[in-house]
Amino acid sequence: MTTSTKARGARNVSPARMTTPKLALATSPAAVDRIAKAGLSRGKTFLSRILRVKGRRSIENTLDPYNEILRAAYEVVQQGELVFNVHPNAKVRDAGNRAYQAGMSFLTELTLNRDLYEAFEKLDVRSRDAETRFAVFKIHRDFKRAGVDKDEATRGRIKALNEEITAIGSEFDRNINEDVRSIELDSPKLLEGLPADYIAARPAKEGKITITTNYPDALPVFQYARNAEVRRRMQWEFLNRGYPKNMAVLDRLLVKRNELARLLGYGNYAEYVTEDKMIGSAKAAADFVGKIEKASGPRTDKDYKVLVERKRKESPFAEALDSWDPSYLIERVRAEQYSFSSQEVRPFFQFEKVRDGIFAITGKLFGVRYARVTSPTWHESVEAYDVFDDGSRLGRFYLDLHPRPGKFNHAAAFPLIVGLRGTQLPQAALVCNFPDPRTTKGPALMEHNDVVTFFHEFGHLLHDIFSGGSKWLKTSMGDIEWDFVEAPSQMLEEWARRPEGLQGFATHHETGEPIPKELVERMERAQAFARGLLVRRQIFFAALSLAYYNRDPKDIDTTALAKELNAAYYPVPWYEGTHFQCNFGHLNGYSAVYYTYMWSLVIAKDLFTPFQKKGVILDPVQAGKYRRLILEPGSAKPAAAMVREYLGRPPRFDAFRRWLDQGAS
Repeated sequence: MTTSTKARGARNVSPARMTTPKLALATSPAAVDRIAKAGLSRGKTFLSRILRVKGRRSIENTLDPYNEILRAAYEVVQQGELVFNVHPNAKVRDAGNRAYQAGMSFLTELTLNRDLYEAFEKLDVRSRDAETRFAVFKIHRDFKRAGVDKDEATRGRIKALNEEITAIGSEFDRNINEDVRSIELDSPKLLEGLPADYIAARPAKEGKITITTNYPDALPVFQYARNAEVRRRMQWEFLNRGYPKNMAVLDRLLVKRNELARLLGYGNYAEYVTEDKMIGSAKAAADFVGKIEKASGPRTDKDYKVLVERKRKESPFAEALDSWDPSYLIERVRAEQYSFSSQEVRPFFQFEKVRDGIFAITGKLFGVRYARVTSPTWHESVEAYDVFDDGSRLGRFYLDLHPRPGKFNHAAAFPLIVGLRGTQLPQAALVCNFPDPRTTKGPALMEHNDVVTFFHEFGHLLHDIFSGGSKWLKTSMGDIEWDFVEAPSQMLEEWARRPEGLQGFATHHETGEPIPKELVERMERAQAFARGLLVRRQIFFAALSLAYYNRDPKDIDTTALAKELNAAYYPVPWYEGTHFQCNFGHLNGYSAVYYTYMWSLVIAKDLFTPFQKKGVILDPVQAGKYRRLILEPGSAKPAAAMVREYLGRPPRFDAFRRWLDQGAS
């Protein structure tokens, strides 16, 4: 462990304490309502305290109580959002959504409060430390972006719009989460090509095999099922989740966000939402999308031709791919031309070993250990762990990793309690949908893509924990530029792709043999195939999210625009009759800034270069520097400044381009 890591750990020593995320652990709608009401009441008490001040404004009578306001409100918002997404009881989920919306409404009121704004206008922090100055700078900026300088009637409309947007967004998410579809098959022969354990875990009932659109069910079908009609049927259901309900919901979301942006003085919502990001403007975001499009073009064309040629082995007159083809054909080409099948590595990725392997790798890198603790949770399958650094407890996280009815059906990290120096330790939850050892017949084996997802989401969780020594809520990880937030999690994926990372935990579930280095290297070469096509798919998503928000919504037919941009950016034709936009959940949470994933990936590839130059990726010294300069600051500095300090230079495109071109010759 480096000296710097120990020093940072000391910042989280007592009097910072482990508090209870009461709302997240509530067991009834009434309890959720009561806890949320009490939390917001506490925030209002501190607001009154600020507004009662008659004399000179100070940190103690203005910024300190403001921090307490945010602390109370964030816990209601963050924990309410978790409850809405994970609680097994639908009525409790609804209460969580009420809490989330009430908290968001309170935060909106806060940023529109003219008296509070004027209090901060009188607060002089020029002689204070850099973190405090930056926190107050962001508070001023956010007041102005919220519209605090508008007249009373306009502020009232802004408040109403924000509340409508929150409610509409929750409706959009709920319609996706609750729309679990399925197909029925008459014979196991229709699942030919899928792993034996997958088929065994889905026996026929009354002569029918049911396959749902949940990720553990659907994704292997796309990747392995040789029967194209089975893949087509699954793709139809998968791409129509949320339809038709979310057609009108999305239209309303676009209209309300556009109206809000116009009221605030912006041309459209994309201009508004990109202004405070690293990228700085909607034009810069569009230029970035164009840059990635150009960089990936030759590789994409080559990938697509190879896949069409492979399809002709099964459909001799094929001229194009169908939307249910890419995953399957990519898998076939990797097997036939790169001597690698994804099924080769599955026996090495038993769920429990992957989880423990992530603990071991990150523990070694960052000098921490994880201890499972007995704690109340919202479901019997959820596990709680405390994180320790050299004897000092840094925080707690919850793992909710398996699918169940009504639960969020993708993968995400949810902050529950923001860590504050000397006050409270951070807590977060990791919510995923991996195979469940309790319900599978035999070992719960994961796809390598799932392993990468686990590392990715754990990267978010560690960011929450390691940034838990922030002085202010406005300098915590939750206030970081949103287009940087994926970079640390994307960088942690590197340890899931390389022999040095995988061989430490990936052992065969029957023999105990570590995964062979040669197999991992073969996998790495094979996975480089179709990289251009996969990047282009992400760029289509990025272009679509921008396009939905960078124009007047009255001119938008969401399906027609999606088809137009699909044709412009992604060579695989649109599946007529499907409505991907109805289940593109990022259109709510990320709105116009889906480009974040590619932007962050460019940065992540650059952040990994110091490990590559050393030739040792399990390097605690380099990881300690990364933890100290990238993860721990939260948002106490602009993201670009943190990256520059860590790399000793501004970020570059070179590492991403090398990755994109890997194996292209």
